[in-house]
Formats: sequence, C-alpha cells, structure tokens
Amino acid sequence: MQSPSHPSPEPTASTSVATKRHWGVILLWITPVLFVAGVLLYYGLLTRQGADSDTWLPRVGQPLADFTLPDLHGRMVQLSALRGKVVFINVWATWCKPCIDEMPTIQRLYDRLRTQGLEVLAINLDPLGEEVVTPFMRNYHLSFPVLLDRKSSVERLYGTTGVPETFIVDKQGLLVDKIIGPRDWAHPQMLAMFQRLLAAPVMPQKRSS
Repeated sequence: MQSPSHPSPEPTASTSVATKRHWGVILLWITPVLFVAGVLLYYGLLTRQGADSDTWLPRVGQPLADFTLPDLHGRMVQLSALRGKVVFINVWATWCKPCIDEMPTIQRLYDRLRTQGLEVLAINLDPLGEEVVTPFMRNYHLSFPVLLDRKSSVERLYGTTGVPETFIVDKQGLLVDKIIGPRDWAHPQMLAMFQRLLAAPVMPQKRSS
C-alpha cells in the first residue's frame, strides 16, 4: 500500500525574513565595493585623459606642433618649412580690442627685423576670413603676413584660451615663450630678445640611431 505523499512545507515568515536578511548582507558588502570600483575607474579615465591632452600642448623648450594655413593670397604656409628662422606667431581676431591695440607694435617689430630673418605669422580666427581681414589690414595700415584659420584649428591645436596669444619659436623650431594678452612688441627689451634669437646659430639636428 502506497503511503500518502506529504506536501512540501510552505515557507514560513521566519524563512522569508532570513532570506531577505541574507540578500541584505550581500548588498551591504557589494554596494561599497561597486562604488569604490566605479570611482577608481572614473578617476583613472579622467587622469589618463588629462595626461593625454597635456602631451600635445605647447611646452617651452619643446617643438611646436606643425600646421599649414593659407595666407591672404591663397598660398599655403607651413610652420615646419620655416625651420632655421625665428618665428613670431600671433593668434588674433578683428573683433578683439587688445589685438587691435598691439597690432601697430607688431608692424614696427616686423619692419625692424624682417630683413634680419624674423618671420611673422598672424593667425586670424575670424570665420569670414579674407572678407573681414583684408579691409582690416588696409584700414590699420598693416603689412605683416596673415594666415586664415576659419575653423580655429590652431586654437584647438595649441590649447589657446583667448586672443591675443603669442608663441615665439627659435631657429630649431622650439618654443621659446608663450605670451597671453597684448604686449608692446616694439619695446627695446622685446627687440633685444628677438635680436639675440636671430643672432643664434642654427644647431644641426640630431640623427636618430
């Protein structure tokens, strides 16, 4: 004779409480671990991004990143092609009052030292380019070379924070100084600094073994 089957015991309230307590303990341990792991991952990505972004920013004593831009006549000018010359790079815009204030001093610097080998590259960031730059140059009686950067590529490449910003590059293509804001570029101290750079010999490049 087959003995009657006994139904499975129904879960009691104490069993349910124990199960909830068990998962509560697990979550109590897992949550802080997940939080710490998330913080470390975020910090690691942030640190890596900051380190990567710093690698291309201009550093004194290091080569300045190369660029190629058109001048007002449509001719392409490449920075690396000017190796062996002292280069004055000025990032500006026609709507910038401090830029306008320093323009006459850049012109005097250019007039004084261009025959000695100084290269001036005034990089304009106006989206309209030649349409606004040509009359601006004419109105202010300026004749130094201007490059058109309608898409602000140099602004991103060099991490500039405003206008004007100036980069001075020696004959080896190395950054000598970065100046934020306007200056009197025809001041005797400025002229003397450029003359020292212009008088320095061009050092031969080291060949990689």
